[in-house]
Amino acid sequence: MKRKGKVALSIGVAASVILGGIMPVHAASKTTVVFSTWGAPSELLRYKQFIANFEKSNPSINVVLQPVADYTQYHAKLLTELATGKAPDVFYLGDDKVGKYVQAGVLMPLNSMLNSSSSTVKLSDFSPSLLGSVTRNGNVYGVPNDVNPDAWWYDKTVLTKAGITDDPATLAAQGKWTTAAYNAMATKIAAAGATPLMAYHYWGTYWAWITSQGGTVYDKNGNFVANKNPVSVAAIATLAKMVQDKTMAIADDQPSGDSSDNQFVEHKVGFYPEGRYVIGTVSAAGSKDSYDIAPWPTPSGKAAPTDVAASFLAINGKTKVKDAAFKFWSAYVGKAGQIFRLSTGGNAVPSIQGVDSIVTSSKYPAHAQTFLDMVHIGYTNAAIEATVPGLSDDIAKEMRAIYAGTDTAQAGLDKIAALVTAAQKKK
Repeated sequence: MKRKGKVALSIGVAASVILGGIMPVHAASKTTVVFSTWGAPSELLRYKQFIANFEKSNPSINVVLQPVADYTQYHAKLLTELATGKAPDVFYLGDDKVGKYVQAGVLMPLNSMLNSSSSTVKLSDFSPSLLGSVTRNGNVYGVPNDVNPDAWWYDKTVLTKAGITDDPATLAAQGKWTTAAYNAMATKIAAAGATPLMAYHYWGTYWAWITSQGGTVYDKNGNFVANKNPVSVAAIATLAKMVQDKTMAIADDQPSGDSSDNQFVEHKVGFYPEGRYVIGTVSAAGSKDSYDIAPWPTPSGKAAPTDVAASFLAINGKTKVKDAAFKFWSAYVGKAGQIFRLSTGGNAVPSIQGVDSIVTSSKYPAHAQTFLDMVHIGYTNAAIEATVPGLSDDIAKEMRAIYAGTDTAQAGLDKIAALVTAAQKKK
C-alpha cells in the first residue's frame, strides 16, 4: 500500500474500476459494507478481486469500494465524513495519520470482538510492536493490514550505463554494501545523466537515513535524541547536501506528468527506496528484469534497522452494520485475506504472523528475502508522531528548511526536538 501522497489515481481509472463491478446496485435484502482506501490502479484491481471472492463466500453481504486518489485528501475527507456521520464502515488509515483518529474517539474498539471465540483473527496474531499507535487505554482500534519496508530498489540498466559492475544486492550479501560503495555509485550515476537517488519526504526517509548511518532518532523511552547525537546530526547534514547538490531528488516534488514512478521505469533513476508495491509499477512497464532490491547502505556494510511503513484497517465507531463490517475486516486482515491480497506479486509484506512465504514464493525480486529481513529488524513510525495530530507535518516542514539550507542540521534537529517535547506535554 502506497502512502504519503504517492498515488495520483485518475478519474478515468477510478470510474473504470467502479463500472467494472465494485459499486453495483444491490438488493435491499443484503447488507452493504462501505470500504474506503487510497491506492494505485493495480492495487484497486486486486481489492476488486478480493471483494468479489468475499461476496461469493458471504452472499448476504455486499461491499462497496470508495477509493480516493490522494493520500492527504483521503484522510481529510474521511475525518469530515466521520464528524458528519457519513463515513464508510471499514477504512484504511496511514501510519502518520492514525493517531488523530484514535484520539478523536471515532474508531471502534476491537478487543472484545477479537477475543471472542467466534473471531477468526486474534490480537496475538500481530506483533505488539506494530500496535502502539492504535492502542489507547488498553483498547486496540485497528491492526496493520500489511507493512512495507523501504527497500532500496535499483535499476540495473542505469547502473550498467553508468559503468557500474558491482551489484548492490550481491554486495549486501557479502557485507560490503557500504555508504562509501553507494557514494561511488552515485557519483557515476550522476555523471551519466541520471538521478542517483529518488526518495519520498516523510519520516521513513530521514529517520532511516539516520539509523542506517549508525545514529539514533528516539531513545528507549520515546524521547527525541537525534539533535544530541553527533552521528545523527552528521547524517542529516549529509542528506541535506544530497538534496542541495541534486544527487537526491524528492519524489513528492516531481511533476504529475513525470512522476517518480515514471522516471524510475524510464531508467532515469538509480535507487528508489520504496515498498513491495513497486513490483506492480515495474511489471506494468514491462521492465521487471531490470530491477532488484538491497537494504539501506551502512558505514560498515552490516544491515541496520530502518523504517517499516504500515497502513491500518479500522472500523467506523458508528457503523450501523457492525457484524458485517467486522466480518469483512477480519477476512481482509486475516491470514487467508493477506495471502490472497499479497501473493503473486502483491503490493506489501504481510503483517500477520506465519505467512512470510507470500513474499519469497514469487521469487521476485530476486532478493525478495530482503523485505522480510528489513521487517524483522526494522521499526514503525514513532508512537508520538503517529499519535499527536500535526506533529509529523511540522517535522516534515522543518526538514524542508534543513534541506533548503535555511536551518543547519543541528539547528533544525533542535527545533524538531522542541516540537516533540511540546507534543509529549500535550499528550
